[in-house]
Amino acid sequence: MVIQSVNDASFQTYGRVIRGIDVSDMIEEMKHTPMPEDTTIYEPTDPALEALASAAVFRSRIYGELPIQVGYCNGFNRSLNAVEYHRSSEINIAVTDMILLLGRQQDITEEFRYDSAKIEAFLVPAGTVVEMYATTLHYAPCSADGKPFLCTVILPRGTNFELEDTHAALENPVVEDALLTAKNKWLIAHPDAHIEGAHAGIFGENITL
Repeated sequence: MVIQSVNDASFQTYGRVIRGIDVSDMIEEMKHTPMPEDTTIYEPTDPALEALASAAVFRSRIYGELPIQVGYCNGFNRSLNAVEYHRSSEINIAVTDMILLLGRQQDITEEFRYDSAKIEAFLVPAGTVVEMYATTLHYAPCSADGKPFLCTVILPRGTNFELEDTHAALENPVVEDALLTAKNKWLIAHPDAHIEGAHAGIFGENITL
């Protein structure tokens, strides 16, 4: 698979690089978060990250003063495994080099199936801040050069929290409500990933870098 750069024009389909915000405090604080070498961990909120000056800037300038949460996704990953989308943009800060596997929500079929051949790969160099638009399919970043990664994740407050309501079951025909696996998180998995309770609607290769 060709690995493009988030600085290429092709990335504009999926998001944008955010410049002009000093994230040095966040990068420094991220060094205190765990970085597994053989798995991936995700924490939607981290009080130390949310107390930083740069977090207030993102809340005000990028999310228009909406409440936000600042967490992280760290570790080692090589495969696509699933795609998810939100009703909002997601901000990623690459503390280390990492690779994003991205697609378009518009390419999901009416039966909520998705062809992994449509996925594109983008290198996010360390220190880069990217916004992924609400219609961008994504999941955990992939490791670059075989090394674990550190990634700050900023989202509207409550995203990826545990659901409170009852939602549609995974039955035929599948409806979008059945894809909701957490608050503001619609997910389609690859069958090879064996993600319990997820709609296994990705067909084609489970892309591995």
